[in-house]
Amino acid sequence: MNGKVETTTKPVWKNPFVYTGVLIVVLAIYIGWVVFSRWNENRVLEQRARDLAAEKQREQDKNTIEQMGGSELAIQSFYGNPTIRRGQTGQLCYGVANAKKVTLEPQSSPVWPSYSRCVDITPAKTTTYTLTASDASGHTVSQTFTVKVQ
Repeated sequence: MNGKVETTTKPVWKNPFVYTGVLIVVLAIYIGWVVFSRWNENRVLEQRARDLAAEKQREQDKNTIEQMGGSELAIQSFYGNPTIRRGQTGQLCYGVANAKKVTLEPQSSPVWPSYSRCVDITPAKTTTYTLTASDASGHTVSQTFTVKVQ
């Protein structure tokens, strides 16, 4: 014997670590693909849900604007106690849309644009009240209401 140790090299495909390593890499790629595809699908579903919620909110906003008079100047309501006794205090209520200035004649207390507001009145005799609303463009609308005093 000449003291040399003969080493035999195995081919790479006979090494179990190669197969295990390849299997782990393939498994990691598959798991990564599954995680990514689910994440992407969830992102698409969330975006779709956000878009539907935004569309629903726009529709509700549009309906609210239409209920509040849209973009036109309007007196939406003007009402009160049609008959009161002499010396009693009654209420006169109004609602205007898109008004910049509101006047109530004859009335001593100030009024302003509102979707729903009531003012106290104490007429001494039967009185016709005139509500006038004007917008920034100078357009005006008026409406009257008569309170009968007994």
